[in-house]
Amino acid sequence: QVQLVESGGGLVQAGGSLRLSCAASGRTFSSYSMGWFRQAPGKEREFVAAITKSGGSTYYADSVKGRFTISRDNAKNTVYLQMNSLKPEDTAVYYCAADKNIFARNRPGSYDYWGQGTQVTVSS
Repeated sequence: QVQLVESGGGLVQAGGSLRLSCAASGRTFSSYSMGWFRQAPGKEREFVAAITKSGGSTYYADSVKGRFTISRDNAKNTVYLQMNSLKPEDTAVYYCAADKNIFARNRPGSYDYWGQGTQVTVSS
């Protein structure tokens, strides 16, 4: 089992940057694939980015490709989401998620463990 705690959200102007962090408990962080999702009011939770256990491969939603970067530091039990060139449509609660056996990286149902979320608000 793993517990996840996100941080780094906030209010930023369009075009600005934020870096989200997700700290995981436990000693087996490197055995989990990790993902970032987001949910705006009245909308379904949507995939943002994912990273493999070793960090060797990354995956992105088309809407954030080229602007967001997912990375992980297994020594620090932390996964990051660097968000650049932010747009008002990026406004949402951002969640990190973890699972040992991913079958579909872009589906929320693939992940067993979730953080509580961190709010990101981008003003125009």
